[in-house]
Amino acid sequence: MNILKDKVVLITGSSRGIGRAIAKKCALAGADIVVNYRKSGGSSQAQAEELCTEIEKMGRRALIVHADIAARDSVKGMFNEVNEKMGKLDHLILNAAKAPFKPLEKLFERELRQLVDTNYIGNIFCIQAALPMLEKTGGKIIFISSLGSRFYNQAYPLGSMKAAMESVIRDCAESLRTKNISVNAVCGGIVKTDSFKVLRQFWDNIDMLPAGLYVEPEEIADVVLFLCSEASRGITGQTIVVDKGLSNAICRTPGGEEVRGKKDNLINN
Repeated sequence: MNILKDKVVLITGSSRGIGRAIAKKCALAGADIVVNYRKSGGSSQAQAEELCTEIEKMGRRALIVHADIAARDSVKGMFNEVNEKMGKLDHLILNAAKAPFKPLEKLFERELRQLVDTNYIGNIFCIQAALPMLEKTGGKIIFISSLGSRFYNQAYPLGSMKAAMESVIRDCAESLRTKNISVNAVCGGIVKTDSFKVLRQFWDNIDMLPAGLYVEPEEIADVVLFLCSEASRGITGQTIVVDKGLSNAICRTPGGEEVRGKKDNLINN
């Protein structure tokens, strides 16, 4: 399992949810972990501190860094601290995200700016700041996307930013090729994290999806670990969808059957 032995991995927004699962999975694979959280003094900080303790008990180093990726100076400070205290960076996992659940046309100006600043510009700030260290290690950049990047949801404006970042991943994969930096993305399906509790208020009948179509945070983490490993050396500029096949049948009924199948039965009978 030591496929990331002595590697240093930074995961933005890693105090909980998918980011936390990725941090633990990478630590179990032998990596030292940089845990990033945005809001100090609250539950995020407490969870980040708890996660660092868990990682250290695994025998790995853990560094906790408070930084808002939407602020360039904050991002610079984070990577300076990583360089100073960890000495290098092998993998950057872009997981942090923040957005309200409401239609795009109803967003206030401050919400629009926050949407772009955190979920687009902030990720690019991180890529730019990480490049000097990643170039030295021949590192990897992995962005965590979601199905909102390709399917409509009336209250999920974050989807448009996820789609934009998938394009950034493709472009960076080419522009950073000569620096020996690999760039990919993982697009997760319906994952029961904290945000799911809010999402279910805006997605009719989502609770009726078969249990087998929900994705566990650890299943996203498994694919991230693969992309961090040497085994993924033939993959670059790609977005790998991890959704248990949910997006294969857009006309799927709550019970798991496809509407087309029901229609065919009616015709045959």
